[in-house]
Amino acid sequence: MPSVKVLAQRQEQRGSRFTGGHSLCSGCAEPMIVRTVLNTIEDPVVVANATGCLEVASTRYPTSAWNVPWIHTAFENAAATIAGVEAAYKALVRKGKIDRKIRFVAFAGDGGTYDIGLQALSGALERGHDFLYIVLNNEAYMNTGVQRSSATPRGANATTSPAGSVIPGKPEDRKDLTEIVVAHRVPYVAQASVSNLIDLANKVEKAIKYEGPKLINVYSTCPLGWRTPWDSAVKIAKLAVDTCYWPLYEVEEGRYRVTYKPKEKLPIEEWLKPQGRFRHLFKSEKGKELIAELQEAVDRHWEELLMKERCTQGEG
Repeated sequence: MPSVKVLAQRQEQRGSRFTGGHSLCSGCAEPMIVRTVLNTIEDPVVVANATGCLEVASTRYPTSAWNVPWIHTAFENAAATIAGVEAAYKALVRKGKIDRKIRFVAFAGDGGTYDIGLQALSGALERGHDFLYIVLNNEAYMNTGVQRSSATPRGANATTSPAGSVIPGKPEDRKDLTEIVVAHRVPYVAQASVSNLIDLANKVEKAIKYEGPKLINVYSTCPLGWRTPWDSAVKIAKLAVDTCYWPLYEVEEGRYRVTYKPKEKLPIEEWLKPQGRFRHLFKSEKGKELIAELQEAVDRHWEELLMKERCTQGEG
């Protein structure tokens, strides 16, 4: 599995596949995630990138931060685009016009994946195209004004689910996209986080070895939308992992494995408190009740995940 030193050596050998000079916000987690994914893959790479923060900030004409073949797709069809490119590649291989291995990667946000891109993603998974899909999950439509998505956690203050006297932030629980993808019975699915980049690299390396569709849902801090300090990206993401709000695990050919188990499982308040989008929850009894409900849900989902691990690994 790649180490920090190995990833650095790979970047030095072939140059950065995603350069500096982009205009992503200070403290945005996306550049760290993208570089880790691309540096882990040793073969040539073709990228499809859905409309969103990453695309807008990395390709302002006449410049580009990408040093790989790159395709801009609409908000909702990154999976369809990369599936079409992969199908064209296979046709050219059959005709003898290409004789080298090329990897296909799609980057899209939670809005373009959980919501308006879910149909395209499900279709590409069902058809069995050989690609790796990376979800840059910052839990809202950050590029268009911090509107809530179905990845937005319950209670979060977003512009289309504002905290006030009528609702305490978003009323609904977030969608579990990772488990939806698992239900497609694809070879490899995982959750990762910007706070654990070696874990992410290990999962990319493992995923890329499988033929067929793979997806890694990566927790990607957004200081603007989450209302956190610009230098807190890794810290906030680590709190999400250590509270088990965002568990790190993989599902490899149907077998669950938790890749990180915190020595001390922190209470959900530790993750909520530093974020301005949850500030209102600490100011009323109704908010405190919601925090207790969030804690109950996190505890239940964590135990369910551990049970899936035991059952699929033959331990119980």
